Amino acid sequence: MDDPGAHHESGGARDVSAMFTDGRLKTIPRRTARRAQVLEHLARTLFDPGRGYAEREVNEALANVHDDYPALRRYLVEAGLLTRTRDGSEYRRTSITP
Repeated sequence: MDDPGAHHESGGARDVSAMFTDGRLKTIPRRTARRAQVLEHLARTLFDPGRGYAEREVNEALANVHDDYPALRRYLVEAGLLTRTRDGSEYRRTSITP
């Protein structure tokens, strides 16, 4: 896993590093497009493709980035960047196009 606050450009998306201080997300963006960029960045840097994560692991990874980890988890699932089993026992990163 990469440092979520590190500088990354992907597919021409605007740099999200300004949204982080010391590896922590300053605030969850309200603007949908900007939030989508941050969520994609978090999915890429925090979760390995093909690996299943327990909800506790997802929470811990996201809590290291922002205190409102339940909102980030929900946004990642709603954006289709993480899938969740029906019973909520496992999360997986979906494939993200570069």
